[in-house]
Amino acid sequence: MIRVLIVDDQELVRAGLRGILRRELGFDVVGECADGAEVDAAVHATHPDVVLMDARMPVTDGMTATRRLRSMPGAPPVLALTTFDDEDIVAGMLRAGAAGFTVKGTSAEDLQKAVRVVADGNAWLDPGVTSKVLDAYRGMRAPVAAAAGGTLGVLTAKELEVLVLVGRGRTNAEISAELHVAEGTVKTHINHVFSKLGLRDRAAAVIFAFEQGLVSFDT
Repeated sequence: MIRVLIVDDQELVRAGLRGILRRELGFDVVGECADGAEVDAAVHATHPDVVLMDARMPVTDGMTATRRLRSMPGAPPVLALTTFDDEDIVAGMLRAGAAGFTVKGTSAEDLQKAVRVVADGNAWLDPGVTSKVLDAYRGMRAPVAAAAGGTLGVLTAKELEVLVLVGRGRTNAEISAELHVAEGTVKTHINHVFSKLGLRDRAAAVIFAFEQGLVSFDT
């Protein structure tokens, strides 16, 4: 059972998300917030596995709430809810540390999959918002890459192979099975990739793989 905290200022949206994330499908909506200011207390009280966070809220927005949350030790990952035209907000959520991005109005099946993927410690990038995320990432990448070397040439052949699979959304277990190596070895490779490329987390690695042309929308 995946424990989910829903954060959205619109009651109708929260009701719709509750209907999609039902217990019989393996989800437990443990709490709801109508504003980002309520998130920290709700996380402490409910211990969710993933926070489904609306990016745009009138008082404390999703960017501020995500940044505060991600600064807490052991904080759960955040799956950002956004819209097609939220380019600046997408950039803000990326900087704040969101682990995934999904578009409001996405299918129930895709939303359920996104929550499962993010709750499992992986990244999710909805095709509907990928171009916006990539544009935001390109604007952020230069200083980070400069500090760490930030080019594919610093990776070993195996690390590059792992990066491609991370970009395709594979879990550590799936990468382990595909490459016939221990899961602990996969984690080591991923940590080396993060360190060498100056990437903060798995979401940034997925975006980097798209931006470098290692993966595309149809892979």
